[in-house]
Amino acid sequence: MRSRILSCFFLLLVFLPSYAESAVTRNLTPAESFNLVGQRSDLFLLDVRTLGEYQQARLEGARLIPIDQFAKRLSEVPKDRPILVYCAVGSRSAQVVSYLARQGYPEVYNMYGGIYAWSQKGYPVLRGGP
Repeated sequence: MRSRILSCFFLLLVFLPSYAESAVTRNLTPAESFNLVGQRSDLFLLDVRTLGEYQQARLEGARLIPIDQFAKRLSEVPKDRPILVYCAVGSRSAQVVSYLARQGYPEVYNMYGGIYAWSQKGYPVLRGGP
């Protein structure tokens, strides 16, 4: 009886679709992120820091949606494009990547080390107001 229950449970796990499992999520180094930005013209850049942090340094073309406003502004994030999420060092963006995967976003990346690590590598940033 127990083996039959375990077999049924296994079949459910294998055959039931899961948005989170079907989503492509991955931590990228600053170098991998830089390459992705250069290779994917359809890439949606998402900054989840505060406005003050955004004004200090940001990636060109990035959309600012602070993490504390994210759930109510989710509709601003396209589902039909790959998304690179970043913050200062990668912890807030990792939370947002996980949330997006659970919401059914198919291709979402976290810039591990955030814009701090990006800047340390000498990659370009914009400064000042949007």
